[in-house]
Amino acid sequence: MNGDVTGPLTYAVAGVDIEAGEAAVERIKSKVKATFSREVVSEIGGFAGMFAPDVSGYTEPVLVSSTDGVGTKAMVARWAGSYETIGIDLVAMCVDDLVCTGAKPLFMLDYISIGKLDPDQIEKLVGGIADGCVMADTSLIGGEMAEHPGAMDEGDFDLAGFAVGIVDRSRIWGPSRVREGYRLIGLGSPNLRSNGFSLARAALFGGSSEDEIRQAGNMPSWSGSGRSLFEVLLEPSVIYSHAVSSIADKGLIASCAHITGGGMPGNLPRSLPEGLSAEIGMDSFEVPRIFREIQSQGMVSDEEMFRVFNMGVGMILVVEPRGEASVRRHIEGCSIDTFLLGTVESGEGGVRFV
Repeated sequence: MNGDVTGPLTYAVAGVDIEAGEAAVERIKSKVKATFSREVVSEIGGFAGMFAPDVSGYTEPVLVSSTDGVGTKAMVARWAGSYETIGIDLVAMCVDDLVCTGAKPLFMLDYISIGKLDPDQIEKLVGGIADGCVMADTSLIGGEMAEHPGAMDEGDFDLAGFAVGIVDRSRIWGPSRVREGYRLIGLGSPNLRSNGFSLARAALFGGSSEDEIRQAGNMPSWSGSGRSLFEVLLEPSVIYSHAVSSIADKGLIASCAHITGGGMPGNLPRSLPEGLSAEIGMDSFEVPRIFREIQSQGMVSDEEMFRVFNMGVGMILVVEPRGEASVRRHIEGCSIDTFLLGTVESGEGGVRFV
């Protein structure tokens, strides 16, 4: 019944290397510990992560949670053999969702599933997650590595994560705070972040073999570019949470939208109440070149591009008119570009590009 296996069957023979897993944990301990705040109670290697939040500055603290992954950007990382930065994307996808409520991220956990556990690969993946947590000013307090022989090929992997934040109930942002005339401030994204890669892969690589994809991916991203296509596609996501959650007067912000899958039309309306629409000027922001390359090579319509990708705007803050200047000044002081995209107007909901 054991097929080609001779002798006693072990977990290692079945494809799971416990010793490699233990070696990987040892390699990542210092990187993970570097993310710990003084509120982390647990040590690395326990059955669960523990965190004792300081709630002294909150009247009615509310915990906020979010979970996400990196999608098929993981395939591009595998083709390129580049694993150092995709963990930053994972952190961004998680913490930038919860910050849309006005919350400050506290801690995060990750989950790595992999076909064949390679301590070098794990060290790079977790190193990227740790780097992202430092950028987001949040602690990586635990995680899980799961080797899936038979279900995933050697080299294949996927990343998922879970983040928790905190906000005072009276300061939660949302549609109920938004009024007509409020400003829409866009936060710049120079790349795809971690969304729309299924369409991007189809447009840029089509039905090419992996060898052909690797060859194309290592070529200049477009004529005159000093970076390869892989470098452009794997450029890590901007993490917005620290810049947004550190705004001194959070009362200036009414609502917030993380522009992920669905683009502006699919995400911004979630931050607006019934009876109000978003009016966005098409000339108010610059669309990065990579999006135009995808559109051209895949013959993708404008409507589909804006429905799938962030198109250069990774987050939108809905701000009181009096707060426009100070909020933009703060965000730009955190080295993030901002755009005055437009305003909130009366209407039937949705996004109108003008």
